[in-house]
Amino acid sequence: MPASAKPVLTFFVFVLVQTASCLPFIVLHGIGDQCSNRGITQFTTLLGNWSGNDGYCIEVGDGTWDSWVLPLQEQTEIVCRKVKEMTELAGGYNIVGLSQGNLIGRGVIEFCDGGPPVNNFISLAGPHAGIANVPFCESGLICLLVDSLLKMEVYSNYIQEHLAPSNYIKIPTDIPAYLKDCKFLPALNNEPPYENSTFKERFSSLNRLVLIMFEQDNVLVPRETSWFGYYPDGSFSEILPPQQTNLYTEDWIGLKTLDEAGKVEFVSVRGGHLAISKSDMRKHVVPYLKENSTAIFQKKNILEQVSSL
Repeated sequence: MPASAKPVLTFFVFVLVQTASCLPFIVLHGIGDQCSNRGITQFTTLLGNWSGNDGYCIEVGDGTWDSWVLPLQEQTEIVCRKVKEMTELAGGYNIVGLSQGNLIGRGVIEFCDGGPPVNNFISLAGPHAGIANVPFCESGLICLLVDSLLKMEVYSNYIQEHLAPSNYIKIPTDIPAYLKDCKFLPALNNEPPYENSTFKERFSSLNRLVLIMFEQDNVLVPRETSWFGYYPDGSFSEILPPQQTNLYTEDWIGLKTLDEAGKVEFVSVRGGHLAISKSDMRKHVVPYLKENSTAIFQKKNILEQVSSL
């Protein structure tokens, strides 16, 4: 190749790969919320402005009501169909999950056959290891009664099919019933006897996993579930850090694999449930919407090939 052509080709390749590296992102909101709500709209817009990438809030049904009553498997299937239909995501994308939306996001990563590749997954207050109470029912006599009733009947077919949070309630003192009758979380976390190697392979293929826990979170019980920490089976006496759980030590979904590869960020921020400050958004979320090591690696290889011509 003539020497004069190399700078032009190199510039072309650089621009091409830089453009490809600007991955869009999707936002998956939590229970009782919807994409049209002001808070979610502002959150998505700010992340898009700060990262310079296009962001899309993906809605499930009518939003608020369906986030409560549709089983999480059905919610995941809806989002799976939508991301496969979006041409904007065809080259890959990042996920920002909020609370319950994180489980849908992980469901898309693990269960969505033929979907576009997910690069980075940023999780804010995700109930990844389960919860031991009903979300947004923190105190008061009515909440205590509802919580008690659900704990007695939480694994019945009716509640599993009509109350989304029941799909990730994990009662440590009732693990056999949880594994047998809980309709979503045991499969999502690849707990025995599920042990699906495809789910593990897909989750461990993430470029980066960012797990953000809120230090004053009183909605998720325990709050450490945001990091995959949880109670040991059979007891409420202590909360295990993620590295001491069976999910991690036996590497059910590839969390240990990702962590040992330096691809997991365990982040703790001040504030109540999802009460993230703008400074923490810029510090702990935005960088991972800009990051695309795969594209950088491809750019390096292409430029090396150009220079050798």
